[in-house]
Amino acid sequence: MLRSFDIVLIVVMTAAATVTYTIKHRAENKLEEVRKLDAEIRLEEDTIDLLRADWALLTQPNRLERLVDVYGKDLQLVPTLSTQLSQPEELPMLKADVPVPDEVAGGDKKKKAAPDTDGMATGSVAR
Repeated sequence: MLRSFDIVLIVVMTAAATVTYTIKHRAENKLEEVRKLDAEIRLEEDTIDLLRADWALLTQPNRLERLVDVYGKDLQLVPTLSTQLSQPEELPMLKADVPVPDEVAGGDKKKKAAPDTDGMATGSVAR
């Protein structure tokens, strides 16, 4: 006849086996997710490599020169003059770098909007 201790041990072993199987099943599911993500990453990397190769092919200077020769008259293409290129110091200042007017910096919460040339207030710095 089974004693109560034997029944407790059987219940504990069954519970341990159930927990072990559940953990193993979850781990297998996570491993499958990782494999799917790895496959997606490889596909994206292959796509990026393909697009880079395509870009390199499309931007070959001799190909572009042939296209200019063929379509130059239709598109009225002309070479870029060196005066059309700007240097970084010639670019306008970023909005974040624009100095704050004295009246706003002094604690005055209201910004005075300067009228623009067309009479509209733009909120820009007064000239």
